[in-house]
Amino acid sequence: RVCTFRLHLRSRAREENPTNMASSIMSAEGADAFIFITAIIGMIFAWFQYKLVARVSLTGGSDTLSNSGLDTSKLIGIYDAIREGADSFLRAEYTICAYFIASFGVVVLLMTSYVEKKFQIDQGGLTAISFVAGGLTSIVSGLIGMKVAVFANARTTVMAAGPNPWTDAFNTAFRAGSVMGFSLCGLSMLVLYVLAHLFAVHFKDWDTIITDEADCSDGCAHKDALHLMEALAGYGLGGSSIALFGRVGGGIYTKAADVGADLAGKVVAGIPEDDPRNPATIADNVGDNVGDVAGMGSDLFGSFGEATCAALVIAAQSHDLVSAGWDTLIFPLYISSVGILVCMATSFVATDFRPVRSEASIEEVLKTQLTLSTVGMTVAMFPVCAMFMPQEFYLGPKSFASACVEGVNTSKCVTMGPMSAFCCIAAGLWGGLIIGFVTEYYTSHSYNPVREVARSTETGAATNIIYGLALGYKSTIIPVGILAGIVFVAFSLMDMFGVALASLGMLGTLSTCLAIDVYGPICDNAGGIAEMAELPEAVREKTDALDAAGNTTAAIGKGFAIGSAALVSLALTAAFVTRTEVLENGVNLLNPTVFSFLLIGSMLPYWFSAMTMKSVGVAAMEMVKEVKRQFDTIPGLLEGTPGHGPPDHARCIKISTDASLREMVPPAILVMTAPIATGMFFGVEAVVGLLAGGMASGVQLAISASNTGGAWDNAKKYVEKGALIIDGVVQRKGSEIHKAAVVGDTVGDPLKDTSGPALNIVMKLMAILALVFADFFISINDGKGLFDLPRH
Repeated sequence: RVCTFRLHLRSRAREENPTNMASSIMSAEGADAFIFITAIIGMIFAWFQYKLVARVSLTGGSDTLSNSGLDTSKLIGIYDAIREGADSFLRAEYTICAYFIASFGVVVLLMTSYVEKKFQIDQGGLTAISFVAGGLTSIVSGLIGMKVAVFANARTTVMAAGPNPWTDAFNTAFRAGSVMGFSLCGLSMLVLYVLAHLFAVHFKDWDTIITDEADCSDGCAHKDALHLMEALAGYGLGGSSIALFGRVGGGIYTKAADVGADLAGKVVAGIPEDDPRNPATIADNVGDNVGDVAGMGSDLFGSFGEATCAALVIAAQSHDLVSAGWDTLIFPLYISSVGILVCMATSFVATDFRPVRSEASIEEVLKTQLTLSTVGMTVAMFPVCAMFMPQEFYLGPKSFASACVEGVNTSKCVTMGPMSAFCCIAAGLWGGLIIGFVTEYYTSHSYNPVREVARSTETGAATNIIYGLALGYKSTIIPVGILAGIVFVAFSLMDMFGVALASLGMLGTLSTCLAIDVYGPICDNAGGIAEMAELPEAVREKTDALDAAGNTTAAIGKGFAIGSAALVSLALTAAFVTRTEVLENGVNLLNPTVFSFLLIGSMLPYWFSAMTMKSVGVAAMEMVKEVKRQFDTIPGLLEGTPGHGPPDHARCIKISTDASLREMVPPAILVMTAPIATGMFFGVEAVVGLLAGGMASGVQLAISASNTGGAWDNAKKYVEKGALIIDGVVQRKGSEIHKAAVVGDTVGDPLKDTSGPALNIVMKLMAILALVFADFFISINDGKGLFDLPRH
């Protein structure tokens, strides 16, 4: 006989001996309403921010905030060209992504249906549905970000020419970034939670406790809870898969155009950045939107989906968390819900309560915004943890009472649950903030490391390269140490569930991080438009100052993204090893299978980086040749002779588009086939080695690549602003020292905007693939693979 008790989704009966405060404060219906309402509030707030940006008119008029005395006819033409180029690229890229979703969705359906050595088409079908939903949500997120960034860039230029340029231009760019941040967070959470409810209808026994199976005399959670969360994991897989295409494809596009424009313009032809004579400038500005905005949005959406799914899968394997009820089981989503409300409240600080009034205050306002969001999240999460986390629970199939007997000492036995959960989340929150500020220290020309790199250009480009590489390697020390500390604290308190909560904590301020990230490319585009439209120099000075701060805060965002990717990857690996029971008897590092694939996994980030770096180089060479051809064949173009023929921007856009779509496929195949082939042929222990190696080398390679490129970029800007003085001579654009700085910046472009950021997705995607296909791997010779390797 199966003895059960049901904790219904819509009605609870826990008045006696409640395990947490939620039973007396908030019902399951209230918990549902809280998540749904915060998600919708986030999207409504994004719309509100969009309407504020839309009040800035490009044509002037009585109902506009813009400077109506500015002639914007040329500016509008450039804006339209950027918009059309971005639309055409994303249309082509997302068409490929749609075919991928359809074809790989079939693979997901078939492989995840093979569970426990038999086909369960319902399990595979729901996983495939969540995969498709995740992929489509990722596409929508990237599209929203790109659209609003393009919409806002020319408007930021207009505001920079107005009577109150610092405040108005900053607010326009920051509010546009907020549209991306809040719409992505609200939409992604809403779709995931709707899927969870729909799947709970099918897995109706998710809240059943069984007592008639072996080792379940005191009750074990029904497998429906685990199957429900495993099906939801497809959501993270869909999001991360599209993020890979967005990051790699967009990264190749933007850096092919950027490197090509820099080499052909600054180095070969000796004309200024974003000069209207350069045929590659429109493609360069398009790239800022499709790579730095759409790619970043998809990347961080994937992080949210994967971190949430990892936490839910681990929680679903806990007898105590399942029996505590739906409102406890979906606790990870409360972190993101609270994050939306906190970030929304603090967003008014940067735009209203403490607005930007001068160049010196831009960076300070952005960093204050991020710090206040972190403080607010820390304060808000303490009562939430107290409300929804049980005081004592065991992170396994048994109950706390039976598993955590006297003499048993394991991190799976959690006491002081609310405080432990809060500490894990807080560790992620503050660890992320510190990593971001350390990244800023190594990439901002306000500090000594970048100034050292700038001074190294005195002896040429070679020493500039050497100093920049050294800076990147050194910049990994503190972030990796912080990540190690977060993992140690979180694992000690709540085992791998704590690591998953820490990764969600680091993503708790995602709305603010995205707003700051998108702000940078918008200002960059605004400056490019100002120069191409030949607006007054004072306008370009304003946009350059806004862009310089954006570069610094973008580096902070990259630090967040890399740190959260490492924790998400570890959380997903934890969910995989928990699901496959690889750690039941421990993993022997000297096991030849594990150690061999540890080495292979460590190599994969380098292989991936080599492919993406070379892709940028190949595309940049095509771009340089095309720009040179146009300078040679269009009379008067390079000289700027009045009445000369216009540059062929469309041809340069086509080169970047074709190259990115062609070159993004091989790296994607590498990343996606590695864990699947390893699990199929060599078994689950080999997969653990592969994931551990990929994460260990990937996180450090990502940090060093991103920071090296960022340092070279800002060293060049340090020279351009006239801050570098050598032998009493102020170095400026056009000097030999500036040329050496440009070489470093050009080399660093694919490091910081293509290979480095894409490594985030490599770590996460391999781990989520392993988790989604875990049951399939186990079904092949009990997890030993087709080669039937012995498990130790």
